[in-house]
Amino acid sequence: MSAGPSPFVPPAQSSQPAPPARGTRLAGAVLTVATVLVGLMAGLFFAFDVSVMPGLAAGDEQTYVTAMRAFNKAIDGNPLFGMVFLLALVAAVLSAVLEFRGGRRAAALWVGAAAAAYLVVLLVTFTVNIPLNNELADAGDVAGMKDFEIVERFRTTWVTTNIIRTLLCTTALAALARALLLHGRTTR
Repeated sequence: MSAGPSPFVPPAQSSQPAPPARGTRLAGAVLTVATVLVGLMAGLFFAFDVSVMPGLAAGDEQTYVTAMRAFNKAIDGNPLFGMVFLLALVAAVLSAVLEFRGGRRAAALWVGAAAAAYLVVLLVTFTVNIPLNNELADAGDVAGMKDFEIVERFRTTWVTTNIIRTLLCTTALAALARALLLHGRTTR
């Protein structure tokens, strides 16, 4: 009889986990940043949907114009907002590339879907919301305004597109959360 290993004794296993795939930490960090940035944008749009715009709608037109101008000026002049607004897409695209290159194809697809949804948010913002904001800013002195048709467009078009932006950002956030889960499963 041979003195070899017994078939009933399992082979020795290493107590050290396998090293993570190359670039996994960077990919995870970028994916986390993309998730946080998109989450911040979803929260901002949601806050406008559920509090700011309904609150303004309850007041008069002059207050509506004055307040929206102040909000837009505060947002437009805030470099932190601009950074978050644009870097959310950059981080999502970079994350998709890193996940794909790291062999985490399922995570890359979810991040790609998130990036696509957020890109639509940017397109809606630049083609609808910002032009309306600019039109409101250029409407002249609020005390002398006689025609408040711009307020009606805000109550319909701007509010509707903001709801769309909220839904798209929330969709992107959910996709990024799924990608984080998949990333974590493949890097254990």
